[in-house]
Amino acid sequence: MRKWLFAWVLLVPFTLSAQQQNDHHFEVAKHLDIFNQIYKNLELLYVDTLNPKETIGTGINAMLRSLDPYTEYYAQEDTKDLRMMLTGKYAGIGALIRKHQKLNRIVIDEPYADMPAAEAGLKKGDIILSIDDSLMTDKAVGYVSEHLRGEPGTSFLLKVFRPSTAKEMKFKITRKNIKLPEMPYYGMREGNIGYINYNSFTQESGKEVRRAFVDLKKQGATSLIFDLRNNGGGSEAEAVNIVNLWVPKGVTVVENKGKLKEASRSYKTMLEPVDTVMPIVVLVNGESASASEITSGALQDLDRAVILGARTYGKGLVQIPIDLPYNTNLKVTTSKYYIPSGRCIQAINYKHSGGGYLEHIPDSLTKVFYTAKGREVRDGGGIKPDVEIKADTIPNIAYYLSATGQDSTEVMFDYVVDYIAKHPTIAQPAEFHLTDADWEEFKARVIKSGFTYDPVSKKQFDQLVKTAQFEGYYDDAKAAFDALESKLNHDVAFDLEKHKAVLLQILESDIIAAYYYQAGAIEAGLNYDRQMKEAERLLRNPEEYKKLLAP
Repeated sequence: MRKWLFAWVLLVPFTLSAQQQNDHHFEVAKHLDIFNQIYKNLELLYVDTLNPKETIGTGINAMLRSLDPYTEYYAQEDTKDLRMMLTGKYAGIGALIRKHQKLNRIVIDEPYADMPAAEAGLKKGDIILSIDDSLMTDKAVGYVSEHLRGEPGTSFLLKVFRPSTAKEMKFKITRKNIKLPEMPYYGMREGNIGYINYNSFTQESGKEVRRAFVDLKKQGATSLIFDLRNNGGGSEAEAVNIVNLWVPKGVTVVENKGKLKEASRSYKTMLEPVDTVMPIVVLVNGESASASEITSGALQDLDRAVILGARTYGKGLVQIPIDLPYNTNLKVTTSKYYIPSGRCIQAINYKHSGGGYLEHIPDSLTKVFYTAKGREVRDGGGIKPDVEIKADTIPNIAYYLSATGQDSTEVMFDYVVDYIAKHPTIAQPAEFHLTDADWEEFKARVIKSGFTYDPVSKKQFDQLVKTAQFEGYYDDAKAAFDALESKLNHDVAFDLEKHKAVLLQILESDIIAAYYYQAGAIEAGLNYDRQMKEAERLLRNPEEYKKLLAP
């Protein structure tokens, strides 16, 4: 009797499981049938003719919004965006464009090095007039961008107006495959410190990092700063390849765990490393996500590098692209990933409620894990750096002067364009600086333009006044409020001088980029970078570095 009872107890969970599975399949079939019948009736009865692409597309996107924000549908015309995301490649001229608010025209902002735009001679500030026979003077940025792109090898005639010469110019440009620079700059710093700036884990980019690292070692690098700030991630395999540069062959870097067996796999280092002992500092911030977190997290868990900067984004989910009929695609989240300590650093539990994604995991609910040497680390909420250093903040006046949206006055942009026109060459990036006369000219142009901006403190003051009036104690404190308001009314000339150092950095960076492209701007910016300076200081102090990695 006991044997039969035991067998029956075991059988109940399997029976319930099978019943639940059948119920699930029934619910799927039922609601698909309902959706199909709703559309058939709308097609038949609705007063206007339906656009199936729009109507059903809206339904698909609404369905995906109930999941996580990384599961996305790509219609036929959007599949090129997915390919560019995966490969970092697109076919076009290789230049950033923007809308000049004051002129109400689309202008060239920044040509990329060694790309068709730069090779043809396009410059920052050139106003795009037409592409072949199509006028672009009343078009949006997206429209112009779409027409600049095309099949590699195709040519077109681009007409621009160059403000510095007041001339219309024509360029015959041949499109080619443009690969966004995943490693825009690497070089040597004082004290035999190598530096690599890496901004995207695109396919095959790990090989570029390997070549750069080997080159730095040949140049005498005895330590390394690997910069993953603002790197939103990409290929998981490339993250493993990069970790493999610094850890031995056969080490598990990351494990994926999903519903299906095919979505669950383990990634190990496959090659012999380049260097397993060189001190490394990895720079991260709140925009370091996904593959950046696998790389920095694995190096932290394996006690192979010191992580420095601000807490990372916290994306612990893995997506794969799926081909769908009619040349459409689906990018779907299939698993969570776990780094060597066993932790998943996903910061948010995505649950659909009232149109929003909820449940950011609080620190109090995170769990403790341990690195290879026994250092305490936690899951949830991204990678917490071993050394937390906040980045420099940009003052409000600098934000508004350099803005590209509707709030932009274009004063800074126009100054840079005019400066470039007057100076055929400038000093090397690390040595270039604007003079006092240059600064005075810029300041005078800002004041003459009538530039104003809305300080955050003034907004908060106005809200405080409203609150005080509502609660009934404003009249009694009016004198104090008036005194405070008089101090908050900003003086543009005073604010320009107060934030002169930051504004000069921004101006110099924009100017350097026009001559030495992105690499030059990065190199120059490192001299003002608070997190970079702390990383260099740490690498010059071996005992302090070792202590941070000690259990």
